Amino acid sequence: MKYNFKLFFSSFYKSFFRSKGTHAQLTKKRLGFLILFYFVWPLWGVIVWSTFLIDHILFKNFVDQAVEKPLFITGNFRSGSTYLQRMIAKDKSQFASARTWDIFMSPSVTLTKLFSFLLSIDRLIGSPIKKIFKKFDQNTLGKVDIHRISFFEPEEDENFLLHHWSSYFCGVLFPFMEDYEQYLYFDQQVPSNKKHDIMHFYQRMLQRFLFARGGNLKLLSKNPSISPKIASIYETFPTARIIYLVRNPLEMLPSTISWLSYAWRIFSDPLTPYPYTKEILKFSKYWYEYPLSILDRMNPAQYLIIKYDDLVQDPQGTVRNIYDHFGYDMSTHFEKEVGKIVRQASNFRSRHKYDLEEIGISREKVLSEFVEIFDRFGFDKGLDGVSPAGKESTLN
Repeated sequence: MKYNFKLFFSSFYKSFFRSKGTHAQLTKKRLGFLILFYFVWPLWGVIVWSTFLIDHILFKNFVDQAVEKPLFITGNFRSGSTYLQRMIAKDKSQFASARTWDIFMSPSVTLTKLFSFLLSIDRLIGSPIKKIFKKFDQNTLGKVDIHRISFFEPEEDENFLLHHWSSYFCGVLFPFMEDYEQYLYFDQQVPSNKKHDIMHFYQRMLQRFLFARGGNLKLLSKNPSISPKIASIYETFPTARIIYLVRNPLEMLPSTISWLSYAWRIFSDPLTPYPYTKEILKFSKYWYEYPLSILDRMNPAQYLIIKYDDLVQDPQGTVRNIYDHFGYDMSTHFEKEVGKIVRQASNFRSRHKYDLEEIGISREKVLSEFVEIFDRFGFDKGLDGVSPAGKESTLN
């Protein structure tokens, strides 16, 4: 499993010496991020990879950990995957879903065990460290809008691949589309040898995650980025169950473009308010067509396609449908937990407004580019591509 040093250093070089005229231009804010990043990430990377090696000494049986019938939730960005994941993740008797903390702070078995030991000591003295960290979480990640993030909430385990530097999410930190675009078309554009290495690393990370939590739970994974690597997922995890969420392109596109623009502006000062709109439209279309073409050839017992509108209108019924389809037991306690999530989501309102016209993509362009998706799912073609502030909630 080779760290992608070539791409890592390419981004370093471009950031400092080839950023002029790019969305990663070297402004004061950008320079501040780069100094912080290159001070923290390489040092933490040495620690993380050292503990990966220690895992093979102290916890060598993790390589035998089965990832049996993992449940993957995917689809385009902004299609309800976060909402669905966080409902199912409440079923702690059956599923384990990686949190932001697990992904970035304790990705190895060694670090997981170490932090668990330290937290047990902290509890003996009234949990002062945990309280401080929760406050820090609220004042940092808790301030991120559009997509709710917390160290203690389930998140996209695609982020495990940042420890390998082989994910499109690296391109959020370093917006050089030409370097990271291949990951948006993973199965078809990443060379076979690199593809195998990346998927092997991802498999090992999931094995570590499950092993450190007792090894008896099913994996629950939510990653829109699985859409372009869905064939690789089935090849690596033959017993995988996949939920594909599909949303009206007239709603999905402005929300996705707005969200990615927001993310880029956290770390950079892009040249335009909405960077890479043409590229986003292109890969979003691919993320509809490619995974659906793969699923259409699979055993229907291994996947389920769910419309976003059905999830929004009847989230509890949607979860019951998922459990019935895949043969999961649904406890009374879990049903109550799902109800709580639904009530919380109904009380949340985003401050953001998504508008296709403002972004620079016409409604007619969307209808033309995604005609097959509109026809297949019967989506409303009369929408204007505008989502008023407050309409979107934690559903994404």
